[in-house]
Amino acid sequence: MAKEIDKLNDKLEEKKETAMEFISSMAVVLVTGLFIVTFNMQAFEIPSSSMVRTLLVGDHVFVDRTTAAPRTTWAGPLLPYRDIQHGEIIVFLHPVQPGTHVVKRIIGIPGDHIRLRNGVVYRNGEKLDEPYVIHSVGNNDRYRDEFPSVSPRESNNVATEWYVTQGNYIKDGEIIVPPNSYFGMGDNRDVSLDSRYWGFIPRENVIGRPMFVYWSFETPEDQYTKTEVPDRVKWLGHVALHFFDKTVWGRTLRIIR
Repeated sequence: MAKEIDKLNDKLEEKKETAMEFISSMAVVLVTGLFIVTFNMQAFEIPSSSMVRTLLVGDHVFVDRTTAAPRTTWAGPLLPYRDIQHGEIIVFLHPVQPGTHVVKRIIGIPGDHIRLRNGVVYRNGEKLDEPYVIHSVGNNDRYRDEFPSVSPRESNNVATEWYVTQGNYIKDGEIIVPPNSYFGMGDNRDVSLDSRYWGFIPRENVIGRPMFVYWSFETPEDQYTKTEVPDRVKWLGHVALHFFDKTVWGRTLRIIR
């Protein structure tokens, strides 16, 4: 009888140990996930149509904050840095609107010579092949399409500081990207307010690279301009009511390129 009781106790101990191991494993997974989300990734919503068709208004993306972060000696191979390259999409803080997050595609890196002719981008004298670009407006805008040969006086959207300093970076009809800076443009080229209108993206403003869409919801273009509490509450109710029929399921887990 005593032996049977001992065997039963041993089985109970095994179950307890197994349960504790399971809880410990789950805790490790949760802590690791929290670390990754907190330090390596950031959620970001696409608020405008400047990157259509690549990114839509209402896309929710995860941004890789690690590989685009400034180099650090302490992190080493754990948090590898990689230089920002031509054609990459990045999220960054707006150079002239503090606190505003923006997403654009990198057209120019330090030392590049950039110009537009009839809406076509030339970099270092070569015409770019940009299959991701769309032209959704089509009206003639000389400043937009002939940058930087046309004076910023011809546009009402040029930031004051860029209006004043733009000429310092122009040589032979081309804009030259200075050190520690980038020239970014939207894929929806006719409506994008980008480096043509407010200047270069400082290296220290870069937050990271968007990796994939984790959720997309049909959203009006003007939704993110409605910041009043009643508008926000109304929108949250709309999302809750139409979560299933207005979610764009086909964009879930779409890789961003």
